[in-house]
Amino acid sequence: MSRRGGRIVGWTAAVLLALAFAGLGQWQLGRMHDKRAMLDAVEQTLTERQAVPLAQAADPHRQRDYDWAAGRGRFLDTPAFVLDNQIHAGRPGLRVYRLFAPDAGAPPLLVDLGWVPIADRTARMPSAEVLAGDGVIGPPMDLRGLLAPPPSAGLALGPAIGPGPAWLMTRFDAQAIASAAGVPTLPPRVLRLDPALPVGYGRDLEILPNTLPPEKHLGYAVQWFGLALTVLVTALVLTFRKSRR
Repeated sequence: MSRRGGRIVGWTAAVLLALAFAGLGQWQLGRMHDKRAMLDAVEQTLTERQAVPLAQAADPHRQRDYDWAAGRGRFLDTPAFVLDNQIHAGRPGLRVYRLFAPDAGAPPLLVDLGWVPIADRTARMPSAEVLAGDGVIGPPMDLRGLLAPPPSAGLALGPAIGPGPAWLMTRFDAQAIASAAGVPTLPPRVLRLDPALPVGYGRDLEILPNTLPPEKHLGYAVQWFGLALTVLVTALVLTFRKSRR
């Protein structure tokens, strides 16, 4: 291959690599803007707290949105759904969900009752009181909180739900939960209870507890753009040196 042909091949590879790095940087910028917009929308919702009916959880057009909701109903006397490997205040534990049927005749929705420590690390289940629904199962009650998308399903490393005194979930699988609960389908959003309510367990309304904040995406974007620039500068330096020789 001639010297000129070698330069063309080298520059082609450098440009393609730089474009790939720049594309990754642009993707990270997009993620940053999306999360900032989501956090701004949630902050506005929590500030205004204009409650919509709990039936809005089933609205397919708002399945990725956040709404403050309130309504009356009762928790169904069904087993709890317990999500494993959840971190709260730096401690490992479990997140407990139960089905709640609104009085207005809307389909049952999942309510995030909050986080509990692991009662028995061998059994990987909460205490017997939590499993029995003490303080939850009983007469009708008024609930309020944030309608939000459920946790990401994550990687399918095993069955989503396992048998036991409650349904232990290794990941959030809405279809598997609906099948186990004996309902045709679940609303696409769950209700995250207002921490001020005297029901449930340790909880907050943090939106990004287990994912990257916008600032991290910006940092990664700068790194990718820096790599793209480094590739182009390196190609220029090598070309200059070969020309002098």
